[in-house]
Parts: sequence; C-alpha cells; structure tokens
Amino acid sequence: MGKLLTIAVGSAFINNVVLSQFLGICPFLGVSKKVKTAAGMGSAVVFVITLASFVTSLIYKFLLLPFNITYLQTIVFILVIAALVQFVEMYLKKKMQGLYNALGVYLPLITTNCAVLGVALKNVQNSYNILESVVNGLAVSVGFLVAIVIMAGIREKIQYNNIPEAFKGTPIVLVTAGLMAIAFFGFSGLR
Repeated sequence: MGKLLTIAVGSAFINNVVLSQFLGICPFLGVSKKVKTAAGMGSAVVFVITLASFVTSLIYKFLLLPFNITYLQTIVFILVIAALVQFVEMYLKKKMQGLYNALGVYLPLITTNCAVLGVALKNVQNSYNILESVVNGLAVSVGFLVAIVIMAGIREKIQYNNIPEAFKGTPIVLVTAGLMAIAFFGFSGLR
C-alpha cells in the first residue's frame, strides 16, 4: 500500500506530467482558457490515461512479453490509445454534446498527446505490475487535471488585469506556466 501511495503522490505532484516532464503541453496551453472546458478535457484525459495504462499493461504482460515481441510496444500502445480516444470522442458526441463542441479539435489531440503514450511507456520502463500501472496512470492524469484547471483559473483572472502589451496572449501564459512549474517543484521535498 505504501508503494502505491508513493507512486500516486510522486506521479501527480512531484513529477507532474505537464509541469516537470513537459508532456501534454498542447492541450494544457490550448484548452486552459476556461475552467469548465479545462475540467472537461482533464476528465477525458483521466479516463483515457487510466484505461490506457490498464489495457497497455495487460497487452504488454500477456501478449508482448510471452511472444518476445516487446519491440512492438510503441506501435501497439499508439493503436490502443487511438482506439480509446475514439471511444471517448464517440461517447462525448452522443452524451455530452456541449463538452464535445467546447473541446473541438483538442479532443482528437488526446490521441497524439505524448503524455498518454509517455505514461504507458513509463509503466513498462519502471516494471510496474498491472495495479501499479493503473495507479500511476490515474495519478498522472489527476496531476494533469489539477494543473490544467489551475492554469484555466489563472487565465480567467488574468484577462481582467492590466498586462503590458509585450506580455499579452501567449507570453503571459508561458510565464504563468513557468511559475506554476516552480511552485510544483516545491513538492519535490516530499521524497
């Protein structure tokens, strides 16, 4: 139980996928304009990464390892992730039309979100069993959700501030992301 807690805290806060590993930057910067949309994107990422961690661990343990075809892991993981994202996209289009429209082009970007593939590969690299992989995937994606919602909240407030012309738009967003990364670096003392 202690190892699972260590994995969870380490993945969510200490090694935050966006703010310390710089994976998943595209949706982080692109969808973080409104808290509601950011929360929707973060929730979709939580679902996809957690499920991808489970499925890729199963495939790695019961298919790739026994047949000694681990060299195909990246291709297989990409196919699994693409299929899962298509499932999420179809579900949102049918059941949550507003969120589907708000996410727009960024929803298919989960397929190419390097954070999803990075988690699956990191699970294999760290030799996590299936339960550890799922806990790691859930924690990483919750860390992503926390980071994107905080960024969206800050961006909503920034628009009411008097920002120098040179910093308006993308520059202030990047400065904010850098300051958030420094703040999350403070969690490294938890090790």
